[in-house]
This record gives sequence, structure tokens and C-alpha cells, in this order.
Amino acid sequence: MKLVSTLALALAMTIASTTGAAAQELPVDGVPGPEQDPYIWLEEARSKEALDWVAEENTRTLAAFEADPRYDQLKAEALAIFDSEDRIPFVSFRPDGLYNFWQDKANPKGLLRRTTLESYRTDDPQWEVVLDIDALAKAEGKEWVYQGSTCLPPALTKCMIALSDGGEDATIMREFDTATRQFVEGGFVLDQKSQGGVSWVDADTLLVSRGFGEGTLTESEYPFTTRVWKRGTAIENAPEIFRGEPTDVSSGAYLLRDNDAVIHARMARRGVSFHESEYFVEKDGEWLQLDIPKKASPYGIVDGHILYSTDVDWTVDGQTFPADSLIAMDLEEWKADPNGATKTLVWAPGDRQTKQGGTVTANSLYVTLLDNVIGKVLEFNHEGGQWVSREVALPANATLGIAASSDETDQIMYTVSDFLNPTTLYYTDGSAPPAVLKTSPAYFEPEGMEVEQHEATSKDGTKIPYFIVKPKGMTLDGSTATLLTGYGGFQIARLPAYLGSTGKLWVEKGGAYVLANLRGGGEFGPQWHQTAIRENKQRTWDDFIAVGEDLVKRGFTSPQHLGIQGGSQGGLLVGTAFTQRPDLFGAAIVQIPLFDMLRYHLIGRGASWIGEYGDPRIPEQRAWIAGYSPYQKIVEGVDYPAPFLWASTADDRTHPAHARKGAAKLKELGQPYYYFEDTTGGHSGGVDNEQRAKLQALQFVYLMKRLMDEPKAGSGE
Repeated sequence: MKLVSTLALALAMTIASTTGAAAQELPVDGVPGPEQDPYIWLEEARSKEALDWVAEENTRTLAAFEADPRYDQLKAEALAIFDSEDRIPFVSFRPDGLYNFWQDKANPKGLLRRTTLESYRTDDPQWEVVLDIDALAKAEGKEWVYQGSTCLPPALTKCMIALSDGGEDATIMREFDTATRQFVEGGFVLDQKSQGGVSWVDADTLLVSRGFGEGTLTESEYPFTTRVWKRGTAIENAPEIFRGEPTDVSSGAYLLRDNDAVIHARMARRGVSFHESEYFVEKDGEWLQLDIPKKASPYGIVDGHILYSTDVDWTVDGQTFPADSLIAMDLEEWKADPNGATKTLVWAPGDRQTKQGGTVTANSLYVTLLDNVIGKVLEFNHEGGQWVSREVALPANATLGIAASSDETDQIMYTVSDFLNPTTLYYTDGSAPPAVLKTSPAYFEPEGMEVEQHEATSKDGTKIPYFIVKPKGMTLDGSTATLLTGYGGFQIARLPAYLGSTGKLWVEKGGAYVLANLRGGGEFGPQWHQTAIRENKQRTWDDFIAVGEDLVKRGFTSPQHLGIQGGSQGGLLVGTAFTQRPDLFGAAIVQIPLFDMLRYHLIGRGASWIGEYGDPRIPEQRAWIAGYSPYQKIVEGVDYPAPFLWASTADDRTHPAHARKGAAKLKELGQPYYYFEDTTGGHSGGVDNEQRAKLQALQFVYLMKRLMDEPKAGSGE
């Protein structure tokens, strides 16, 4: 069984989406309804009125940026990187070959293809096309976007392919045979788009966690029921085996399998909040709840043991396992008594350490760690009655990741990356240390650039680390155009990685790039996240502002040359920053953001994030949120840094209404701003390389106009 975190399990069971929230009165006084908010109509994603508004805004923004003489060059440079034939084709291991999903100029929607390890080792692998998404979309007249597959182990040839129309998270699913390279005639088909996923029980049986009609989705628009679906029967008649609650974020049942494809138990998870879950195991025909903290989860099976991970201190049987630990139990003992099995510590973090992810091969567990934001990989085995770890021999002072691993063997691939050096792919079959297999081409010239790490002091005295990539010997007179980025949410770590298009389009042209490691993220473990959520979420915004102030204090840049950029939670971060300190920034790119935080629980999948931000329907929690919600903080009499907000019509996760409403409010107050909305593409923006290059060019033209060009009096520039 591959390792699974709580979040990964939630995503596996709920591929996720929703539609726009209808304008409605809210149940708690003080939360804006239609009478207080004149722009609720923009929450209807595809209404004619809203799309007419989008078209007008797009025309204005494209006219401003595409006419700039730098636009065509920037777009061409970005597209050349995205379409480059010599970039690393990352793969996954399957018994019938190495699989890769590839997009380029000739195949904008992409090819699912496979090759052999021997061929992959060469500079010019020979690929066999398994599924052509462009051809499928053309034949069916759809804007199909490939969203992955779920396959039956151990052969992995029977698969449920997930496709979305235009890039939204909601998908349809169809059975596909990778041996014949054809969709299975009369096979399993889920043709009603929904969030949610499936698990294969055997060749003729699926566990299905999807929307089944009225009363089967949570208020976050995720499934909370699971059915057993037999081949040849109607999904409507499939018996339900597990049901959570409508108030859950998501719930569903799944299978506990080892890497030999042996099923050891049926399990289920209730996501009672985004960060809290209850787990169950089927025992004697009943669902037995696991006696574990709500911020702990099953992690995987290795060497005859089942492992748990915990994000909080867990005291059990007189022993306290620290937050971020891995804990093991003998698998057979656990199956006999899931709550009484003896628990043993596998690993606990040291100071400034946190685990990031991992995988199980045929014989070992591999876990990636961050040690003061520097990557390490540990190999774990149960030997002589105890757990033994060894550090994998990989380059130091880099960001490390596990790119692929095999269930059947000890084959594993690692990525090694930093800001200035192209990503390198390492491979081992387990018999020798990892060796270089492939190296990404260089997309920009790093000569004359350097990376430094500094710390800023946040409002409460906490030291906040950040990286700056800048010209060597840069004059510290505040004149350098600098782009500050961050995230600071959901225990997600932002790490040094090859800058690619940002290096080419920004740093190579004289700009500096800054990555801040904010509280709310996962760079230093669960506590780094938990100290900046809900009533303490303002700490994330304070950290970001502190980094901006530190950049100015050190002379790296000045407010008129300092821009900020972030997407999703990062878009909320940028929104709070430019509304709380408009004097500190000269530009702000607000990507696919959360923005109206007093109605976020009604827009898109917002209700699923109440565990991170709080519930606007509860007066005490609404007060936390009202203190920073960017939409409500855009007011008269303040000079904002002409922000550029952009979104995607098909984004059914954060929903374009947030960005739309922010732009509409700025327009109402006569503030300079830009707005662009991609009519296809989901939460990550463009769905093909052409769209991605266009978005890159628009943003960097904006930054150059705002931060590099001489300001024009009265122009908002």
C-alpha cells in the first residue's frame, strides 16, 4: 500500500468540486446577503450577466498588456519552456511499463503514454500512446482534461479514467483497459460529473464514493456515502456500505491493501473538518471507530506492520508519541484488536524537522523530511525486532522529492532541485545508491545570480525565514524590482525549486524573487501550521508583511519596486497584505483567490475550509474573519497598488466569484485594477501550455509596468 496522509486520503476519495453559490439570504445577521452586497450576482459562474462582465474586463486587461512590446517575447519564452521536448518526462511505475502524461504544442490536451525502463534510460525514449486526450476531445466535442486514473492492482491494466470538461475538479469516470488501449465496451461508467473517486475491490467490483443525487453531498459539496457497485448492475441499485454526516467535509470507505495487493480490511474515514478525521475499520460486520486523535491517520503497511501518523502529541498506554511521529503496530495484532495493538515509535522529528511525504516499495518505507527547510530522505526497515533508519545518499542543501516508486520491486526515483539548478532525476533499483538518470535543461542563465536566506521578525517576535534570489553584488539602494511570494496555509510547505519560467521571465531580466516560509504552512511541522489558523490566522498575514518590511529595511527593494503574488490561499494572503499595508507594495497579483471571507463558506467548496479559517455563521468566529477579509477591507480613501486579479471560470474549488467581486469593488471606488478570467482551466489556471504561457506573460508584463517602468503621474501605473 502506498503511503497516504489524511489529506491525500481525502483527495483520493473526493476528486472534488462544486458549482457557484446562489444568491441567498444568510442565516446569521451580519454576514452579507444580497441587500448588503451588490455583487452577489457574480457568484453565478456562468450566468449571462456575469460572463458579459468577464468579457468586458478581459477586453480591457488584454488591451493594456498584449499591446506592451514585451508581451509577445515573454509569452514565446514561457511557451518554449512549457513545450520543450527535452524537459524530464516524469513517470510512474506499472507492471507493463513506465507511464507518463505529456503535453506539448502538438498535443495540448495531452497523451497518456508508456515506455520501458531500458528505453527511458536513453536520451530519446520510444513511447507507445495509451490514450490520446486531444483525439478523444475532438471526437466527442468536449474540452476534456485528464484528471488521472485509478487502477486495479497488481496488474494495473483495468483503470477508471477521470475526465473533466474544461478543467474543473468535478469529473466523469470511465473504465479503460491499458492492455487494449480502449475504453471497455459495456464497462463501468460514471457519466454524471461529480467530485469523488472509486476503489477497485476486484475485476468486477468497485467501491464508489461520489454524488448519488439529492442528499449525498456534504455542504462542502463532497460525497459522504460509499456504495459497492457490481459489474452489470445499475449504480442506482448499488448497496450503501458507509455513510458519514452531511456536516462532514467528506466521508467514504476504502480498502487497506499492502504492496502485494492483499486486502487486509475495509476502512472508512469521516472528515469532520479539513484537519480532523475519524477513522473506522470494518470488524465483524460493524464499523469500529479507531481510538486515535482526530489529527492522526493510518499511514501505510510495511514489513508486516501498519503505521499511523499523528499531527498532535498522542499519549496512549503510558507513552507519549510527539506530534509528527510515525507509530507502528504488528498488522496481525492490529487486525485482531485495532485499538488494543501494541504501539511502537518508528520516528519522531528533531528540532526544526518535519516529514513531508513518502512511499512504500516492495521491502522498505521511504520518507522525505525537511530539516530547517533542507531536504533529506530516510529509508526505514523493521530489522531484528526494531525499526532501523538510514539516510539515502542524495545531494545536500537541496529540495528532495520522491518522483516514483514500484510496489513490486525496490525501484525508486527521486527529484533534486533548488532555485538556480535544473531539476535532476535520480534512480535506484535498491541494489546501489541513487544515480543521476535525467537532468532537466537549463531555462535561464543563472550566472550572476545568488541565493540568500534571511529572517524577518513578525509582529509577535517570531522569526520568519525567507529566501531571496537576486543579482550578485546588487546595490542595496532599494531600486531592485522584487517579487515576494508565499502561501502560509493548510500545512503546505513552500520550498526552493528550480525557477524555470520565473527565472527566465523575471530574474534573468534583473528582478529579484523572494519565497517566504510563513506560519500556517508546513515548513516546520504541524505546530508551525496550527499556530496560525482560525482565531490566529492574522499571524500568517503579519508574517508576510514582516518579510516585506524586512526586504525594504535591508535595502533589497522599496515599496514602489516591491510586488507580491500568490494563488488560492496565497491569493487571500496577497489580498490581506495589500488591503492592510497598501503603502508597502507597488504591485499585487491575486491569483484564483479566496477574497470574500464572510461568504466563503457559501461559494465553491469554501465550507470545507472552516477548519482553517473559522465559520462566518458563528458571531465569535465571524469577528476573527471580518478583521481581515479583503473584500470588505477595500474602502474609500485608500490608495491601493493597482492589483491584478485573475481567475478561471471553470474553477469549482475557490470559484471565480472571489476575484470578480474584488475587482468590481475596486471599480466601484474608482481604484485602478486589472482583471482577467480564463474561460477554461480549473484551479491551477490554464489547462494547456498555450494558456499557461499567456497567463505568465500577462502577469510579468504587469509586474514590469508596475515595478520596473517609470511611473506616469495620474495613470495608476
